[in-house]
Amino acid sequence: MKRNPLLQYAWNVLIGIDQLANAVFFFGDPDETISSHIGKVKRRHGGKVPRYRVVMLVFDWLLELVDPNHSIDSIEEDEGKDGLLD
Repeated sequence: MKRNPLLQYAWNVLIGIDQLANAVFFFGDPDETISSHIGKVKRRHGGKVPRYRVVMLVFDWLLELVDPNHSIDSIEEDEGKDGLLD
């Protein structure tokens, strides 16, 4: 089944915005999504975002409301090597 080009374009733009936000607000790899970055932080810290990462805590809380376990399920193992934090 062929994808709708307009929907694919919108999805591509949203992923790009997500990756840009990860680089700008979380000092993360510009090719990794916020969800993946949060998932890796949670994995390194026993399943929880550290309390000092306030913005990340808020994002994680919102994501968990919509899709439980979203950040852990969204981990991209092949991304994140160029991040400045974590």
